[in-house]
Amino acid sequence: MGYYIAPRFLDKLAVHITKNFLKLPGVRVPVILGIHGRKGEGKTFQCQLVFEKMGIEVTHVSGGELESPDAGDPARLIRLRYRETAELIKVRGKMCVLMINDLDAGAGRFDEGTQYTVNTQLVNATLMNIADNPTDVQLPGSYDSTPLHRVPIIVTGNDFSTLYAPLIRDGRMEKFYWEPDKDDKVGIVKGIFEQDGLSQKEVEQLVDTFVNQSIDFFSALRSRIYDEQIRNYIHKVGFEQIALNVVNSVEGPPEFKKPDFRLSHLIESGNFLVGEQKRVESSHLVDDYNRLNRGRNSQSVPPAVVTPISQPSNGANQEVKTNQFQKQQASSAHLTLETQEQIRQLLSQGYKINIEHVDERRFRTGSWQSCVHSHIDAESDAISNLEATLTEYSGEYVRLVGIDPKAKRRVVETIIQRPNGNN
Repeated sequence: MGYYIAPRFLDKLAVHITKNFLKLPGVRVPVILGIHGRKGEGKTFQCQLVFEKMGIEVTHVSGGELESPDAGDPARLIRLRYRETAELIKVRGKMCVLMINDLDAGAGRFDEGTQYTVNTQLVNATLMNIADNPTDVQLPGSYDSTPLHRVPIIVTGNDFSTLYAPLIRDGRMEKFYWEPDKDDKVGIVKGIFEQDGLSQKEVEQLVDTFVNQSIDFFSALRSRIYDEQIRNYIHKVGFEQIALNVVNSVEGPPEFKKPDFRLSHLIESGNFLVGEQKRVESSHLVDDYNRLNRGRNSQSVPPAVVTPISQPSNGANQEVKTNQFQKQQASSAHLTLETQEQIRQLLSQGYKINIEHVDERRFRTGSWQSCVHSHIDAESDAISNLEATLTEYSGEYVRLVGIDPKAKRRVVETIIQRPNGNN
């Protein structure tokens, strides 16, 4: 297939990689190039095409490898693969790069509910250290004074604002926001459908019809066109025999004729895909589930105020207020006055409350877990949830977290219970 490489993308990668292999006097070259942008726009695939065009060998690290039950493993993995890539440059005498896909998914912090572990800290610190000293990257527990060859690092992601800010500052990481324009989209989509006989005009019309869709949408659309033939083949062979005919067939794999790639058929199938997208966006089932859970939690908490059926006299009013105050004091008996005052101060400043717990083993790695389904913005809810947490996790650490909903950051983290039972 005649895959299309966007000129801007090719130019940015070629300049960054080449610049890292040159010795420019008095010029500080960032080691890391961060390519970010919307999901499904082909960032990784465009990188692969550029590497193939330039004859570059790649060492890959996935964002999914940046977490481990053993603290320090992901950081060591990055250092190890960086050193392996530097050795490839030395041995083979050709350009090599280290590529980390979906860095924000593995090392980013999307909201206050995302656990910030020791591994996340070490991954950020390791990349910062490599960016500052690209020829002196050591493995834990050993030291080699021989300088390494400088290795360009390419990282991809959707939202780099979730990463540790000092890592993405200028000088350490050069940023490139990838958003294909119409010419880029037409060129890429034309490459996807090149074998199917679509003209330039039909490709442009297809792109204009689904102008808000990402590049991956058109690749999925082409794949969907084959569904009808595969469905007919399954019905012809039979559901019971399909495995033998496809996986372990003596006659070889089945052959299919060219599907219907007329523009009208593509648009019809594309509209079906768009409809499925809208169903996902409009369902919001998780909100319904969380709303039900919140409802159950609120039903389990006794009401803070008891409203009498008949209008009481002043003496009765005073008695109701006294009983209400006594109930609130009893319900808050497990909490210190300092904790109650801290809750009131956080809520009065417009912050929200979260409650987290962790056992002794995970406490050493900082792997805290949230105890509530959503952030708390009422004092009675905060106190009742906190008491329930202290009872349920009496042998664990429990901490109170204050969250700024506008800045989406934590303003305070206070441990109010330790495994020895002291608040």
